Amino acid sequence: MDITSTATRPDRHGVTVRHNFETAHRLPHLGGKCTNLHGHSWWVEVSAVAPTLDSGTVVEFGSFKSALRSWIDTYLDHGAMLGFDDPMAKLLSDHGSKLFRFGAPDPLPAEEPAADLPHPTVEAVAVLLGRVAEEALAGLAHVPGTRIDTVSVTETHVNNAVWRSGSS
Repeated sequence: MDITSTATRPDRHGVTVRHNFETAHRLPHLGGKCTNLHGHSWWVEVSAVAPTLDSGTVVEFGSFKSALRSWIDTYLDHGAMLGFDDPMAKLLSDHGSKLFRFGAPDPLPAEEPAADLPHPTVEAVAVLLGRVAEEALAGLAHVPGTRIDTVSVTETHVNNAVWRSGSS
């Protein structure tokens, strides 16, 4: 064990925001039972880290929670997440259902963070919410050097995916 490694590692301070949402998705490209439209009670945990606490906080919890929760509630909660090429996407859209398209070649502004993600797998949802969290953080007052570190998305009690920032 290298006991000097902790001495050279910068201190990090972190905060984590949790939120849940109810959303359907379907994964026809995988085969099996997930080809059926089905819903989950999704849980997301977003962690932001900072090298110091110059202002006493990493980021103000209220504004960070509000930004994340507002985006999720507006675009995902009680809707459906589908790949843009899923035939059900047009049907749901034509009937006025809330729809979030992954991999859309003509993304709506809210869909842009998922434009390169072809299907709404739990892993892709973690990437999407990591990108949304990064954008939310950028618009808020925070300690210099603060970044989104980890996003954990749980779609069932036994299925979870984690996205970690590439700048660890």
